[in-house]
Amino acid sequence: MPGDMQETMMFKVEKEEKVRVRDVLADVQAALQEKGYEPINQLIGYLLSGDPAYITSYKGARNLIRRVERDEILAELLKSYLT
Repeated sequence: MPGDMQETMMFKVEKEEKVRVRDVLADVQAALQEKGYEPINQLIGYLLSGDPAYITSYKGARNLIRRVERDEILAELLKSYLT
C-alpha cells in the first residue's frame, strides 16, 4: 500500500562525473581566447585569488572551472611540467 509509513523508501544520489583537469583547462582556455582574453594571465589571476570573476562565463567556462579545486589544477600543472 503506497504511503505506508512502515515501508522504507530508497533514495539514490547520482555521483557527479569526475572531470579531468586537462579537459577543463582546455575548455576554459578556448573560451577565454574566443572572448579576447589572455588565458594564462586570467588563469593565474584565478589560481592566486580564487576569484572566479577572472574566468569568463562564456560557454559555461566559469562554472566549469569551479568544478575542480584549485589545488587539483596546480597539481596537474606541476605534474605536466615536471614529467
